Amino acid sequence: MNVLVVNAGSSSLKYQLFDTTAGVVRAKGLCERIGIDGKIKHQNLETGAVYEKEIAMPNHTVATKIVIDALLSAEYGSVKSMDEIEAVGHRIVHGGAYFSESVLLTDEVLAKLELCRDLAPLHTGAHIMGIQGCLAAMPKTPQVLVFDTAFHTASMPDYAYVYPVSYDMYEKYAVRRYGAHGTSHRYVSGECIKLLGGKAEGTKIVTCHLGNGSSISAVKDGKVIDTSMGFTPLEGIIMGSRCGSIDPAIVPFIMEKENIPASEMGNFMNKQCGLLGVSEVSSDLRDVMAAVRAGNKQAKLAYDILCYGIKKYIGSYAAAMNGLDCVVFTAGIGENTPEVRAGALEEMDYLGIRIDPEKNANVKKLPAPCDISADGSRVRVYVIPTNEELVIASDTEKLVSAL
Repeated sequence: MNVLVVNAGSSSLKYQLFDTTAGVVRAKGLCERIGIDGKIKHQNLETGAVYEKEIAMPNHTVATKIVIDALLSAEYGSVKSMDEIEAVGHRIVHGGAYFSESVLLTDEVLAKLELCRDLAPLHTGAHIMGIQGCLAAMPKTPQVLVFDTAFHTASMPDYAYVYPVSYDMYEKYAVRRYGAHGTSHRYVSGECIKLLGGKAEGTKIVTCHLGNGSSISAVKDGKVIDTSMGFTPLEGIIMGSRCGSIDPAIVPFIMEKENIPASEMGNFMNKQCGLLGVSEVSSDLRDVMAAVRAGNKQAKLAYDILCYGIKKYIGSYAAAMNGLDCVVFTAGIGENTPEVRAGALEEMDYLGIRIDPEKNANVKKLPAPCDISADGSRVRVYVIPTNEELVIASDTEKLVSAL
């Protein structure tokens, strides 16, 4: 089955065209810096053709059209008609209280997804634009939604997901911890378990999905027991333009001092804070790191806050699991920024975590998955490229094949 997987992040759109019968990826690509300037890299893995271009991408609707044009290109494309694509699978950040497993897209499902906008304001709109773009190009092709929240909500204990606000808020509005990036955490924890011997029982893993949006999960016996993102993807460590966890009293304080209405405060915390807000340079860590190397003190502060936050979650999750076997880094920052991996794991000898500086600095030159642990480290440290698309393709094939 030819399955197109669409993975719309807050500022990116990754895609892969799978032939699930042959078990191969026919094409893949990435639209990045959406809303900043825009760039696409498309690869036809059957012919080796590569297309790269900086092109304006003001939103995900435009990015989806650019992806479809790339797939159809006579020069570097992979299909002659969109009819060759038999199914589309979408990564969806937040399913709220409506979805606890992957589902086929219907008008009713899309209407419920609209109700999740407030829970993932940077993502749900992007997902819906991607879905609508695919519907316009392939109106008769079945589409499947795969929810990031499902891996977390399936196994977290109530004391980890219920917030200490009045219980009626949970009963009336389902205010609870949902988590995010579950498809990625599901994949890399599974790959890590294979590296640890293949048996989930008894394993204690911290998975660090670090990108423009970041989350960290505690995975014990192959199941999530806690995760850093919460009711929305705003909670947790500092992110590209998201503040992460802060004292809740800061919110009404800033609103009063700056005369910011409630309708705009969420936008402020999601789009004007984080790395962007602290560094005053960019929401993209690559730009922030360039500023760090140039001696920018605010950029260095943003970097330090990021590393410190990761360190705190690793330590707290080791305590929650009563031990730690492995730390996994994945996603854009986790896979590509050695300074963050080193900074987050600095001075963690008490947990038995030590990394090899040379391996850490040369991950891109080493075969994946890459073990960057130092000799004698009691805790293994891996860099495992995430493959959310493979998980989404598998779920999509399973649901569509059952039609």
